[in-house]
Amino acid sequence: MRDYANYDGLGLAELVRKRDVTPSELLEAAIERIERHDPKLNAVTYKAFDEARAVAAGALPEGPFKGVPFLIKDLGVRVKGWPRTSASRFAKVDADSEDSELTKRYRASGTVLVGKTNTPEFGIPGVTNSALLGPCRNPWNTDHITGGSSGGAAAAVAAGMVPLAHASDGLGSIRIPAACCGLVGLKVTRDRNPNGLHDTDRVIGLSVDHVVSRTVRDTAAMLDATGAPQPASPYAAPRQDGPYLDEISTSPGKLRIAWSVETPASDPIDPDVMATITHTAETLKALGHDVREEGLGIDYRALYRAQGYVSAANFSSNIKRWIEVKGREPGDEIEGLARRAYEAGKSISGQDALWALQELRVRSREILRRFETFDVYLTPVMCTPPPRVDFLDPLMEDLREFDRRQRITFGFTPPFNMTGQPSLSLPLGQSSANLPIGMMFTGRYGDDATLLRIAGQLEKEMPWKDRKPPIWN
Repeated sequence: MRDYANYDGLGLAELVRKRDVTPSELLEAAIERIERHDPKLNAVTYKAFDEARAVAAGALPEGPFKGVPFLIKDLGVRVKGWPRTSASRFAKVDADSEDSELTKRYRASGTVLVGKTNTPEFGIPGVTNSALLGPCRNPWNTDHITGGSSGGAAAAVAAGMVPLAHASDGLGSIRIPAACCGLVGLKVTRDRNPNGLHDTDRVIGLSVDHVVSRTVRDTAAMLDATGAPQPASPYAAPRQDGPYLDEISTSPGKLRIAWSVETPASDPIDPDVMATITHTAETLKALGHDVREEGLGIDYRALYRAQGYVSAANFSSNIKRWIEVKGREPGDEIEGLARRAYEAGKSISGQDALWALQELRVRSREILRRFETFDVYLTPVMCTPPPRVDFLDPLMEDLREFDRRQRITFGFTPPFNMTGQPSLSLPLGQSSANLPIGMMFTGRYGDDATLLRIAGQLEKEMPWKDRKPPIWN
C-alpha cells in the first residue's frame, strides 16, 4: 500500500471492511515504514512483528479499527508475553503474564499490536530520552524533541508508521508530544479509560491513558471503544451522553471561551506561539463564540508545591513496590531524575504527604470554580516550539538547569492532571522553522464531548491534514 499513511485508522479499517485490503497487507505496510524510518527516530523500541503477522492472518474482532496496526507505549500498560521496561534499567520485566484491561480493549477494537514505543525513565520528564532506550527524535526535524513522555508514540504516528498509538498523560505526556509532532492529543477525564488491576501508578489520579492520532475522529472513535465503565472500579465512571464519534460532527453552539498565556513563572512566550494563539482566538470569535482574554488567576506556587509533595511520595512508594519485586534497593540503575524523586519521597512524612493531597484537592477546586464562568479554556500547550534534543537532556548533570529549561518550555499542561479535567492538544500552528505548534483546549470535568465538538469544528476551519513532516510515508 503506497498510500497507507494517507489514511487515518478508521479509513484503513474501512478498506478492510470493503475487502480492498487485508489486515496482513496493512501490517506489512506498517512494518516497512517502521524499518525504514525508525533508525532515524528511535520511536519503536520493541518489535513484535512475527506475533503481529499471526494475529493479522487470523480472525480479528469486528471492531472500529479492525486490522489497523497499533503501538503500545512502554510504560505501565501490559501486553501478555511482551517485555516492559518503563525505560528503566532497574524496573525491567522480561515478559508480562497478562494483558492490562486497556490492552484487552485495544484488541477488541480490532487493532493489531505491532510493538512498543519509546518513553523516558518512569515517564518523568517532558522529553523522551533515557540511558536505556536513548533519545527519540522528531520527524519534523531530527535535531528536535518529540516531547514526553509519549514521545515514541507521537513520532511513530507523525511519521506515518501507524495512524494512531497508545499514549498516557501524567502532567502533559499526551498533549506535549502531540504538540511537538503535529498531532491530536486528548487527555481524557480522570477514570474515563480503564486502569484495570494494575492501577497503582494511577492511584493519585494524575495519570490517564488514551492515544495520539492524526485526526479527531480517530481520537473520538478509540475513546468510544475503550472508555466504557470498568468492572470493580472504586470510582464512578464519568458520564457520557452518546458516542464521541457523533460529537465531532455536532455543532458546539456558542461557547464561552477564555484564552490566556498565563504561566506559573510568567515566562516569555515565543512569538510564533503567540501568533498562533492570537489567530486561534480570532478564528473562534469569527465562528461565533464568546471569546475573551482571561487567565485562571490561581496561586500556582501553592498548587505546584502540593503536587510536588504528592508526586514524590507516590513515586517513592512505587519504587518500594519494585524493591519488593527485585529484593534490593536500586543502585546506579536509576537515573538522576528518578533518584532525586525517590530520595525526596522517602524524606516526606505521612503527615506531609496527606497534607499535600488535601491541599491539592482544595487548590483543584479553585481551578474548577473558574470553569463556572466559561466553557473552555484555551492556552498554548508549550511556551516555545519543540526545542533541540541537546537543549532538553534529562541525563545532564545539572538537574536544576534541566528544571529551568523544562519550566520555560512546558508552562501550561499540569494543572488539569491535578483537577482531572479533559484537555486537548490540536496542531493549529507552525513555527517559522516549520515545527508544529499545539493549542490546548480544556473543558469542564467530564465534558470530553465539548472538546471533541470544537476540535471537529477547528479541523475544518484550521485544517492540518496536508501538513507532513520531512520523514513521512
